[in-house]
Amino acid sequence: MKLMRYGAKGAEKPALVDAQGAVRDLSGVLPDITAATLGPKSLQRLRELDTSSLPIVAHPGRMAVPWSGMSKFVCVGLNYADHAAESNMPIPKEPILFTKAISALVGCNDPVVLPQGSTKGDWEVELGIVIGTKARYVTEADALKFVAGYCLVNDVSEREYQLERGGTWDKGKGCDTFGPVGPWMVTADDVADPQALGMWLDVNGVRMQTGNTKTMIFGVAQLVSYISRFCTLLPGDLISTGTPPGVGMGKKPAPVFLKPGDVMRLGIDGLGEQTQTVHAWDAALIDG
Repeated sequence: MKLMRYGAKGAEKPALVDAQGAVRDLSGVLPDITAATLGPKSLQRLRELDTSSLPIVAHPGRMAVPWSGMSKFVCVGLNYADHAAESNMPIPKEPILFTKAISALVGCNDPVVLPQGSTKGDWEVELGIVIGTKARYVTEADALKFVAGYCLVNDVSEREYQLERGGTWDKGKGCDTFGPVGPWMVTADDVADPQALGMWLDVNGVRMQTGNTKTMIFGVAQLVSYISRFCTLLPGDLISTGTPPGVGMGKKPAPVFLKPGDVMRLGIDGLGEQTQTVHAWDAALIDG
């Protein structure tokens, strides 16, 4: 099952994508897709709907973050060995964790706006894990039971802020618009193996990243279990699991960074595609 939200900012409506790829409005069933909607019982009720009776949305327009009410946006760094190598960093012995600000969240095709003074904007295609059940000190064997589904994430970064300005990585990761999510969340029962998903990212039509989740250092079950030792994961929380090689920072012979007018296009098998145009700082694009 593919769950999504569509419409202008502040006026999003809930929907699902049926087996034929049609967008079906859920407004008559529930007011919104929220963190509470992602629990097992709520998802089961949605699975039992006669989707053919739901109104078709012919032109959904803007596609928003697929659910509301996220309390945490947790990210994993250097989770692909070849990406660690291109970043000139050692392969981690334990997952490297950081957070993105909730205010970084945007829809999958919304503008990406570089912060003031940015010179080293970068891209990262990533698999997102969506939590459906409160998880605290869960075992690796049980970890997938707490997952509602999966989604596509672009972990947009500002490398100068992240690596050259001191302190933690967070300041280069949580800028406004630096967290495009969607176009939908695919429920876990429709993802046969989250460790066998092809992924890719293009900039201006040029393939920059090609990878597969099978090469993650720490897999989905490991990450859910590990992170649940350090914070309680709540329904609606998002874990972004790291990126394969091909980021701008690692390009040879010289790094390549985002500039206004660039277009990023990315996708993961079964989880859809995103397209974002990069803009110079413009508060109206963020708030509008």
